[in-house]
Amino acid sequence: AGSKKAVNALRAALERGKFAEYHAVLYQNQPAEEVDGFTDARLLQLAGKVKGLRSPSFDAAVRSMKYRGFGDAAESAYAAAGHGGGHAGPGTPTAVVNGYQIPVESNGLLFDPGVFGKFLTLADGPSA
Repeated sequence: AGSKKAVNALRAALERGKFAEYHAVLYQNQPAEEVDGFTDARLLQLAGKVKGLRSPSFDAAVRSMKYRGFGDAAESAYAAAGHGGGHAGPGTPTAVVNGYQIPVESNGLLFDPGVFGKFLTLADGPSA
Protein backbone atom coordinates (compact mmCIF):
# COMPACT_ATOMS: atom_id res chain seq x y z
CA ALA A 1 0.00 0.00 0.00
CA GLY A 2 2.85 2.39 0.82
CA SER A 3 4.40 2.17 -2.62
CA LYS A 4 1.02 2.94 -4.23
CA LYS A 5 0.65 5.91 -1.92
CA ALA A 6 4.12 7.09 -2.92
CA VAL A 7 3.27 6.83 -6.64
CA ASN A 8 0.09 8.82 -6.00
CA ALA A 9 2.04 11.49 -4.09
CA LEU A 10 4.66 11.68 -6.83
CA ARG A 11 1.91 12.20 -9.42
CA ALA A 12 0.52 14.99 -7.24
CA ALA A 13 4.02 16.51 -7.06
CA LEU A 14 4.15 16.47 -10.86
CA GLU A 15 1.06 18.73 -10.87
CA ARG A 16 3.00 21.21 -8.74
CA GLY A 17 6.12 21.02 -10.92
CA LYS A 18 8.10 19.35 -8.13
CA PHE A 19 8.34 15.73 -9.28
CA ALA A 20 12.14 15.48 -9.50
CA GLU A 21 12.72 17.21 -6.17
CA TYR A 22 10.15 15.08 -4.37
CA HIS A 23 11.38 11.89 -6.02
CA ALA A 24 14.87 12.63 -4.73
CA VAL A 25 13.55 13.13 -1.18
CA LEU A 26 11.49 9.92 -1.28
CA TYR A 27 14.43 7.96 -2.67
CA GLN A 28 16.71 9.26 0.08
CA ASN A 29 14.14 8.30 2.72
CA GLN A 30 12.94 4.90 1.52
CA PRO A 31 11.63 2.67 4.27
CA ALA A 32 13.01 -0.84 4.62
CA GLU A 33 11.57 -3.22 2.01
CA GLU A 34 9.66 -5.23 4.61
CA VAL A 35 8.11 -2.10 6.18
CA ASP A 36 5.09 -0.32 4.71
CA GLY A 37 6.53 3.05 5.69
CA PHE A 38 5.02 5.44 3.17
CA THR A 39 1.94 6.49 5.10
CA ASP A 40 0.04 9.66 4.25
CA ALA A 41 1.59 11.37 7.27
CA ARG A 42 5.13 10.35 6.28
CA LEU A 43 4.63 11.37 2.64
CA LEU A 44 3.35 14.79 3.72
CA GLN A 45 6.20 15.18 6.21
CA LEU A 46 8.73 14.43 3.47
CA ALA A 47 6.92 16.76 1.07
CA GLY A 48 7.64 19.52 3.57
CA LYS A 49 11.31 19.18 2.64
CA VAL A 50 10.55 20.34 -0.92
CA LYS A 51 10.07 24.09 -1.10
CA GLY A 52 6.71 24.99 -2.59
CA LEU A 53 5.29 21.46 -2.72
CA ARG A 54 2.90 21.45 0.22
CA SER A 55 -0.46 23.08 -0.48
CA PRO A 56 -4.07 22.28 0.34
CA SER A 57 -4.54 20.68 -3.10
CA PHE A 58 -1.35 18.59 -2.80
CA ASP A 59 -2.21 17.43 0.70
CA ALA A 60 -5.77 16.54 -0.36
CA ALA A 61 -4.46 14.60 -3.38
CA VAL A 62 -2.15 12.59 -1.13
CA ARG A 63 -4.82 11.86 1.48
CA SER A 64 -7.56 10.99 -1.04
CA MET A 65 -5.37 8.94 -3.40
CA LYS A 66 -6.52 11.28 -6.18
CA TYR A 67 -4.15 9.70 -8.70
CA ARG A 68 -4.81 6.06 -7.81
CA GLY A 69 -5.95 5.48 -11.40
CA PHE A 70 -2.56 6.60 -12.70
CA GLY A 71 -0.74 4.09 -10.49
CA ASP A 72 -3.18 1.31 -11.33
CA ALA A 73 -2.79 2.00 -15.07
CA ALA A 74 1.01 1.94 -14.79
CA GLU A 75 0.90 -1.34 -12.88
CA SER A 76 -1.46 -2.85 -15.47
CA ALA A 77 0.80 -1.75 -18.33
CA TYR A 78 3.79 -3.32 -16.59
CA ALA A 79 1.88 -6.59 -16.10
CA ALA A 80 0.66 -6.54 -19.72
CA ALA A 81 4.27 -6.25 -20.85
CA GLY A 82 4.95 -9.58 -19.13
CA HIS A 83 6.51 -8.23 -15.96
CA GLY A 84 3.70 -8.82 -13.47
CA GLY A 85 3.48 -11.10 -10.41
CA GLY A 86 6.49 -13.22 -9.64
CA HIS A 87 8.95 -10.82 -11.25
CA ALA A 88 8.86 -12.28 -14.76
CA GLY A 89 10.70 -9.16 -15.84
CA PRO A 90 14.29 -8.29 -15.10
CA GLY A 91 13.53 -6.46 -11.86
CA THR A 92 15.59 -3.84 -10.11
CA PRO A 93 18.35 -3.16 -10.73
CA THR A 94 18.61 -3.89 -14.42
CA ALA A 95 21.40 -2.72 -16.68
CA VAL A 96 21.70 -2.99 -20.43
CA VAL A 97 25.04 -1.98 -21.92
CA ASN A 98 25.50 -1.91 -25.69
CA GLY A 99 22.44 -4.12 -26.11
CA TYR A 100 23.62 -6.71 -23.58
CA GLN A 101 21.46 -7.10 -20.47
CA ILE A 102 23.37 -8.14 -17.39
CA PRO A 103 21.74 -11.41 -16.29
CA VAL A 104 19.69 -11.21 -13.10
CA GLU A 105 21.97 -13.73 -11.41
CA SER A 106 24.94 -11.43 -12.09
CA ASN A 107 23.39 -8.08 -11.22
CA GLY A 108 25.35 -8.00 -7.96
CA LEU A 109 28.23 -6.57 -9.96
CA LEU A 110 26.22 -3.36 -10.26
CA PHE A 111 26.92 -2.71 -6.58
CA ASP A 112 30.69 -3.08 -6.82
CA PRO A 113 32.11 0.05 -8.49
CA GLY A 114 35.42 -1.62 -9.35
CA VAL A 115 33.87 -4.69 -10.95
CA PHE A 116 31.15 -2.69 -12.71
CA GLY A 117 33.76 -0.22 -14.01
CA LYS A 118 35.77 -3.10 -15.49
CA PHE A 119 32.61 -4.49 -17.07
CA LEU A 120 31.83 -1.11 -18.66
CA THR A 121 35.37 -0.84 -20.00
CA LEU A 122 35.13 -4.32 -21.53
CA ALA A 123 31.62 -3.68 -22.87
CA ASP A 124 32.83 -0.49 -24.52
CA GLY A 125 35.23 -2.52 -26.65
CA PRO A 126 38.87 -1.90 -27.46
CA SER A 127 40.14 1.67 -27.37
CA ALA A 128 41.35 3.28 -30.56
